[in-house]
Amino acid sequence: MQAKSGIRVLATLVFCGMTLVMPEKTSAQSGGIPAWLAPHVGLGEGQIAPIVLERARALYQRKLRQGAVRNPCYFAKDATRPSTARGGVPGKRFFVICEQSQTFRAVSSGYGNGRNLPKANFANGRECARNFSNAEGSNLTMGGNYLTAESRTSFKGYYSNGGRAEAFYRTFLLFDGEGETRNARARAIGGHEARFLRWQCRMQKPQSPHADEKGYVPFGRLVNYTGGRSNGCTTWSPTEAQTVLPLVEGNPTTLYIYPESRDIKAVARAIDRGRSVSGSGLYWNASCLQEIGKPQFWPKRSLQPVINSWRQSLPQRPPTELPICD
Repeated sequence: MQAKSGIRVLATLVFCGMTLVMPEKTSAQSGGIPAWLAPHVGLGEGQIAPIVLERARALYQRKLRQGAVRNPCYFAKDATRPSTARGGVPGKRFFVICEQSQTFRAVSSGYGNGRNLPKANFANGRECARNFSNAEGSNLTMGGNYLTAESRTSFKGYYSNGGRAEAFYRTFLLFDGEGETRNARARAIGGHEARFLRWQCRMQKPQSPHADEKGYVPFGRLVNYTGGRSNGCTTWSPTEAQTVLPLVEGNPTTLYIYPESRDIKAVARAIDRGRSVSGSGLYWNASCLQEIGKPQFWPKRSLQPVINSWRQSLPQRPPTELPICD
């Protein structure tokens, strides 16, 4: 059967108790993918799905021709994969591909957690993403084409490290999008390590360059949410962030995130018609599809008014002041 994306069914395999349909190589793969990269293409843990690589590679090559990037590496992300792999470790759904040096790296990454509002529930579970959107304030992932941009490092507060107060700084890598992702900056969408500081109190530290006029700095607990959910940004573990971020510092590259709205709608349509997703030439991670039932894309034009109305309904509250640390 010929699939819409140019992928034909090659074989049906049983993997971990699930029936998977493995696609035949696309023309892009058979004609252009180097032999060293081929073993990394597939549906297994640590591999990149064929359609995700095909689109990520096409975006990168197009931006190379345009002179928009010169970086020897490019990025891809598969937001249909689960948060947890076998053994309880974070699942690998972000990919760093460097064809010149023939290196492929698969690492963990978060996806958008969404929101549960009175007029619309578009919240995502901890293991698999069901909802996607590019609406501002949705806290959801939006698939499509991105370019990495400048990075900004900011002070977040102090935390206890071995009994000593240590400053926590986090670098945020901005993304520029095109098409449905063109509002990435307005949404504050980018990449950063999967840690944040949960403020608890104000600590007296007048010698700190970050102290306020009374000599206080925020102090809290450092929370690591590697492989979990985010506010729509791409997140990496602290160790992985130290590998990924330097690759694009002053040297932008491309990032392709799957799925786009067209993929989400096509998969949902196939399910509504009682058809097999893989048999229809479409791709979604099998275990996550079983968990979520059916994905949903929330168009900005319909979801944005709901979010704006909810924001306007929130009561005005005076700013709260952290208590002083004991």
